[in-house]
Amino acid sequence: MAALLSLCANAANPYDNPDTLFVSRDGTCEFRNIDEAIEVCRAFMEYHKVIFVKKGTYKEKLIIPSWLTNIEICGEDRDNTIITWDDHANIKRPGTTQGMGTFRTYTLKIEGSDITLKNITIENNAARLGQAVTLHTEGDRLVFINCRFLGNQDTIYTGVGGTRLFFKDCYIEGTTDFIFGPSTAWFENCDIFSKINSYVTAASTPKDVEYGYIFNNCRLTAAEGVDKVFLGRPWRPYAHTLFMNCTLGKHITPAGWHNWGNSENEKTARYQEYNNNGAGAAIGGRASWSHQLTKQESANVTLKNVFKQDNSWLPK
Repeated sequence: MAALLSLCANAANPYDNPDTLFVSRDGTCEFRNIDEAIEVCRAFMEYHKVIFVKKGTYKEKLIIPSWLTNIEICGEDRDNTIITWDDHANIKRPGTTQGMGTFRTYTLKIEGSDITLKNITIENNAARLGQAVTLHTEGDRLVFINCRFLGNQDTIYTGVGGTRLFFKDCYIEGTTDFIFGPSTAWFENCDIFSKINSYVTAASTPKDVEYGYIFNNCRLTAAEGVDKVFLGRPWRPYAHTLFMNCTLGKHITPAGWHNWGNSENEKTARYQEYNNNGAGAAIGGRASWSHQLTKQESANVTLKNVFKQDNSWLPK
């Protein structure tokens, strides 16, 4: 009997293979929830595993744990495949009078590395009663292609310094500091939409990390009536953010950058622009402590240089 039990315990997980897992909220696939599909994936997979999510609204608070790698979550239709949750920082934690705080409010938290999201919407639809994170990242070599990130304050939190993130053809919206954190992240051909007068980024790049946020060929737009938005303010003193080859709408304030009420940040924050266009791109009134790159300086800002080390994980 003991031998039989041992044999059963060591039997192969039927999902230990590169086959695609299918999720459908209407019950027509093997899994009704995305979390169920994540749970059956083997730890530290050497192969690429796709979780294909059919159109629908999935009310789930998800974690992709640190032991999962090489997973791709792909939606059937970007605008109609939606993962949503509604936590915000001031919701009281059970049994206490304390709010849950910013970093527990995520809809999707990615702790694992080598994770890809495609063609899907991630949303935090909490009322505007506090910080409410949509995407919280901790893993390295994370790729987001043709995704929407919907929220208000603190939409995307890139949570670990030195980790590398790549966003391509994505839509990101928010109110205040809606792209924030210490990671190195490249945003390529993305739409960045401000919902109120406030700040787009709040980088906290570590002092010894050369690059923080790079926005290339992106479009910055805003809701009607919004007319005073800053490109960024430094959450930590050595924040690095660069906008290059971007279209900046008229909502971008002439100063462009804010020191977060601390003039000492002006000595250390690394805020840069290059070859931008649009009504908000005029440099005459820019904060004197920001920097306009030269053509030679901009030539060094490449995916290879920004991400350093091995970049084979980037899509061809």
